[in-house]
Formats: sequence, structure tokens, C-alpha cells
Amino acid sequence: MRILLAVASRHQGTWEIGDVVAQRLRARGHEVDQSAPEDVTTVAQHDAVVLGSAVYTAHWLPAARDLADRCAQELRARPVWTFSSGLATQPANSANSPLEVAALCERIGARGHRSFRGRLDRSVLSFTERAIIAGGRAREGDHRDMEAVAAWADTIADALDAEPCAGRSSMAGHSA
Repeated sequence: MRILLAVASRHQGTWEIGDVVAQRLRARGHEVDQSAPEDVTTVAQHDAVVLGSAVYTAHWLPAARDLADRCAQELRARPVWTFSSGLATQPANSANSPLEVAALCERIGARGHRSFRGRLDRSVLSFTERAIIAGGRAREGDHRDMEAVAAWADTIADALDAEPCAGRSSMAGHSA
């Protein structure tokens, strides 16, 4: 299957999570196009989508939210998974605005959402972001669990391998 992996990342930590997802899906025989959400105008040429975003001030980045809104109808027509990468040392689910993410997943018909702990480097954050981090008592450092990311990507590959239309891309434009 041809998969779009769109990842919104400010400081490349979430992008690197996307890299692990892409590697695992490719290892399972899928074609993966990795892109920033702002560079995506359509998802029509893809059989499935994985959409991820870093979480800042308890929200997904605007580029990821905008892609979901812009392409909601197209996304609903194919398998979609979402992921977030948030406050490095907070429980993963509290690093997101649960209602916002749930509403976004509902709008695009996502099959699932996974939250991952992130990487925290205070030196690259704005004053407001540093203040929020201080209130959350998050610890500096890389707290991402790339093995958990890889295992999650494998569950996506398993689900795609079980799809009845698993060969749709290679058959596009051909008639029986």
C-alpha cells in the first residue's frame, strides 16, 4: 500500500518518531511518502495515512490540524491513524488536549490515536513554552520510547496487511 506519513514537528523530535514509523512500514513492504502537513494538498493518491503532531501548550501544531480540516473528506475514505508527541515526562495522555484530539480523530475517521513521550530541550522553547514546562515540572532530555513507536507502527502494518484492498495502489488505473 502507498501510505502518506504527515508529521508536524518544530524541533525534529516528532519528525524522528515519524522516521521510525516510516522505516517499519517500509520494512513490511509498504511505500511511504513522508511529508510536512503544510506540503500536502491532497491524500487522494494514498491508500492510508498516518498523521502526527508535536504537542505544544496542550495542542497539536496548526499545520497538522489544518491538514485534518482541509482533507477531512479524503481522510475519512481511507484508513487513518494519528499520533502525538508531548511533554517529555508527563503521562503520555496528559500531554495532549484529549477533547481536541478526540474531536479531530472523529472528524477524519481515525482508526486510532497513540500518544508518545517527547524530547525536551528548553533552550529551543519560547518564553511561554518554558513557563508551561516549568509548571508541568517536565524533565529535560530525550524521553521517547522508539521501541514503543516501532511496535505501534507494526500494528498499523498488521491492520493494513489485513485490508481487503491491500493491493489498491498497484491496481490503480488497471481494469480487469
